[in-house]
Amino acid sequence: MILVLAESALELVPRELWGHPAVVADARRRGKRPGELLLDRARHHPAMSHLTDAARRGRPDIVHQVLLAFQYSLLNRRGLGRVYVHTRDDHVISIRPETRVPKNYNNFVSLMEQLFSAGKVPPSGEPLMELSRKSLRGLLEKLGGRWVALHEAGEKTSLPGLGRSLLGSVVVVGGFPRGDFANRWVLEKAAGVYRIGEEAMDAPQAVCRAVVAAELAAGLV
Repeated sequence: MILVLAESALELVPRELWGHPAVVADARRRGKRPGELLLDRARHHPAMSHLTDAARRGRPDIVHQVLLAFQYSLLNRRGLGRVYVHTRDDHVISIRPETRVPKNYNNFVSLMEQLFSAGKVPPSGEPLMELSRKSLRGLLEKLGGRWVALHEAGEKTSLPGLGRSLLGSVVVVGGFPRGDFANRWVLEKAAGVYRIGEEAMDAPQAVCRAVVAAELAAGLV
């Protein structure tokens, strides 16, 4: 199962916020320049009040939680998983299956800031993560051009049935905190759109259940 976390709310502080007192204070505290910081609503909320599409931005914690659920899963450890993070401004993070994502959130933030600065981590030697410029469409075409999506308006199916649909597939999940895909074609052109349960779930919860479903289909649990 190849997971694509799409339109993720992961980015550096945009230039128009560099001079805001909340950003300046955070940069001073961390010994960095404002443009080297990861945008985080928990730290930069006052600065984001007039930012375009602010409700869908500044949530690196969503990416962190999803990567923890996926990278430490049995599915990934058995060589049956791969994850890519696509960001709202068309960066793609490629993550090797053996990568152990920091469980501490502050350490994760520092790692992402290093990745945006150097383009890969570690900066020298064989990279465990790499950052490149690529659109969501370009990424999905690179992965074969066929995908399924998890969405609250999708088809309801049983967990075993879902697992059979997901295992061996490219699976797109939204990495934003609210709203819907800006790229509506993600749902319109998907080979299948599925929902998990009767209520809408956030991305980490949906990914957890998708991983379990795929593990059941693979006979791992």
